[in-house]
Amino acid sequence: MSDEPKLSAVEVFKIQSDYLRGDIGQELRDGNDFFGKSSIQLLKHHGTYQQDDRDARAAGRTEGGKGKSIKAYSFMVRNKIPGGKLTSDQLLAELDLCDEVGNTTLRITSRQGLQLHGVLKHDLWKTIHRINEVQLSTLAACGDVERNIMCCPAPLDDRVHAQLQALADQLAIHLCPRTRAYHELWLTDPDTGEETLQGGGNGQEIEPIYGSTYLPRKFKTAIGLPGDNCVDLYANDLGLMAITEGGSIVGYNVLVGGGMGVTPSAEKTFPAVARRMAFIKPEQAVDVATAIVKVQRDFGNRADRKVARMKYLIANWGLSKFKAKVEEYYGKPLADPHPNDVHGFDDHIGWFEQGDGRWFYGLNVENGRIHDEADFRLKTALRVICATLKPSIRLTPHQSMLFTDINAADKPILEKVLREHGVKLHDEISTVRRWSMACVAWPTCGLAITESERALPGIIDQLEIELAKLGLSHEKFTLRMTGCPNGCARPYNCDIGLVGKAAGRYTLLVGGRLLGDRLNFIYKDMVPAAEIVPSIVPLFVYFKQAREQGETLGDFCHRKGLEDLLAWTEQYAAQSASA
Repeated sequence: MSDEPKLSAVEVFKIQSDYLRGDIGQELRDGNDFFGKSSIQLLKHHGTYQQDDRDARAAGRTEGGKGKSIKAYSFMVRNKIPGGKLTSDQLLAELDLCDEVGNTTLRITSRQGLQLHGVLKHDLWKTIHRINEVQLSTLAACGDVERNIMCCPAPLDDRVHAQLQALADQLAIHLCPRTRAYHELWLTDPDTGEETLQGGGNGQEIEPIYGSTYLPRKFKTAIGLPGDNCVDLYANDLGLMAITEGGSIVGYNVLVGGGMGVTPSAEKTFPAVARRMAFIKPEQAVDVATAIVKVQRDFGNRADRKVARMKYLIANWGLSKFKAKVEEYYGKPLADPHPNDVHGFDDHIGWFEQGDGRWFYGLNVENGRIHDEADFRLKTALRVICATLKPSIRLTPHQSMLFTDINAADKPILEKVLREHGVKLHDEISTVRRWSMACVAWPTCGLAITESERALPGIIDQLEIELAKLGLSHEKFTLRMTGCPNGCARPYNCDIGLVGKAAGRYTLLVGGRLLGDRLNFIYKDMVPAAEIVPSIVPLFVYFKQAREQGETLGDFCHRKGLEDLLAWTEQYAAQSASA
């Protein structure tokens, strides 16, 4: 009897898939509005998730409320856009798709991509095909592979930012799956017959990096700067922190083992910030990244997906053993990390000179949702801007958007278009709203336990009033909310994290910080939605009274610790009740 652990069901699906083909082709044409279990998992590698609109499901219950719910299936389709770079024409094409085949909204992700929601199965081929027609792709936007490579989106005309973007593009191409399955399924006319893989061969020939079973779990990479950690380097499996001298990148600090996902029922799971492993020269970056991916491929847990991310491998082995194995795969020793570390964070919102005579404008997009509703018509404004000014577009890791390459004479035109469509400019939104972020959550995300994107704006409405009373309206802190513990909006390394724990209840975490290099801790658990702001306000009162010079909210909570914060706020509540 073999001592090898039993593979998870997803691993079996991948093994039997013939390099991500499986039964997807047949099921695309079977007349059902859903896919089978195997195809659901394989489709993620092609950039789409099967989802169920639980609002629509609830509305479709049989009379009396005791009948079986009818699932309302649809698909989320995600673009992989390295560094968040796209053209006005590409954005217009995505806006067309969201109206034609989606739910009329488009969403910017926290990894600089775009998502369409509400796509029906009979439109799935057309949607992915059309995305590729405008030179975008959905391949590997999801699944057990390298996800979208994040990179500082600032379009500054200097050597450093050009090198960052070049590396992001290079890694995105190098770590992309090589299987022909994507081309056969989505880029070949289904009426003329599917292509077949010519020549065959073993997994190493077809997928020289991934092999036939790809990675044990998703893998996330970010490239950023010590002075501008806008990509949240420490929240990724692999972070490449550029070290600069004389206006040029001399190397990268390699950070490994970050990851936000948690399973509440499994104590063996935990969030983690990455650890500093090595310093490498620019010319080593692709090969070292490849070695790290291969170590995770060969040693990551393939029996239990709950602990399959690279952070668990590093936790089990220790950093020294992990580094030694990476050196073995790379073929050479790696230097110790450079002493430089993160010390700044820029969300790139507002007007900035690019350095080439042109400008870029960072527009805050609340929770990344692009839509028209009543007097707020962001989607229409984007259509006008892209059709007339034709700027280049960069998507940010904070779910917002940069319009780049703007001539100085066109600056007032852009602002006028936004104002005419009810879109607030950068100086018209509060600091707390600017630094907030939420995941999609209910009703379409299958992992969501409760609300997030739809709930956070109302929470901020209340918090804005309380912060104004305290004179803290301009205090900068990160507030992030998720509808489940999976952590898609990176809630575990921010100043204030709100994580869905049960229907209408949240875990409240504090003590992380804007720089993203420290985990926060649980302050209160199972907080009802209506009690979120009343639970947060006493912390700000204490912060205002006892902060040290220049101290941020996250640093204050970290310094005071859980017991001190609870003791003070309980006393504050008692005094307030008796007043």
